[in-house]
Amino acid sequence: MRIHHLNCGSVRTIEATYDGPPATPAVNHCLLVETPADGLVLVETGLGLGDVRDPAGTLGADWVAMAGPALKEEETAVRQVARLGYRPDDVRHVIVTHLDVDHCGGLPDFPGARVHLLAAELEAALAEAPSFRYRPAHWAHGPDWATYTPEANDDWFGFASIRPDGLPEDIRLIPLGGHTAGHTGVAVREGDRWLLHCGDAYYYHRELQPDPHPHPLMDVVQTRSEVHHDLRLGTQARLRELVRDHGDQVSVFSAHDPWELAAAVAG
Repeated sequence: MRIHHLNCGSVRTIEATYDGPPATPAVNHCLLVETPADGLVLVETGLGLGDVRDPAGTLGADWVAMAGPALKEEETAVRQVARLGYRPDDVRHVIVTHLDVDHCGGLPDFPGARVHLLAAELEAALAEAPSFRYRPAHWAHGPDWATYTPEANDDWFGFASIRPDGLPEDIRLIPLGGHTAGHTGVAVREGDRWLLHCGDAYYYHRELQPDPHPHPLMDVVQTRSEVHHDLRLGTQARLRELVRDHGDQVSVFSAHDPWELAAAVAG
């Protein structure tokens, strides 16, 4: 499978907490996966055309003021898919780590795709919307939802895993709790290694170091948006163990860290 790393929505500029990398906008890190038999699979959608054209209406004025999105049409997933030579309906599957606005804003741009996520996340979104994090404009088109419940009988490096219906076994949902009611990571095999998109399980690469260092600005965002503090910290501890014990087999990254995205694009 060929995998493309995309930034589907730049937001507020942040600085690294150490000398070296320059300040740069935070990102919405998405994956476009070309599968042999199941079409294109989009992992996360970032911000969509509707968000760029009517940000207050679809994202909400409070979220826009907090995140400071760049709102560039060329950054939307649908425009990047087109630049790679594909049509929107070539994206047959979308997987979202959760339904926060910046992770599912592009769903309306792929109305024919099947959308995979944890059942608890969809239930929470439908119950709480409209809210700061969940905006019904992103699913008003009536997506073809495929929902899942975590099971403990399919181990992936010590984590529970779920094989989404209609997709190859090289793509897994890896539940990573704490940020939202049904937050999940997404694992994709690339050659002899795995990629693990951790969504918002953590925000900054230094959080996964043996001596973790949260980002002062991004940590405010993640602590304010968590639904279960201890579960979120426990998830991060398990991810540190994964990097320590299996870093030669698994590449781990989060949704918004621009330096992780730059490293992934550089290969």
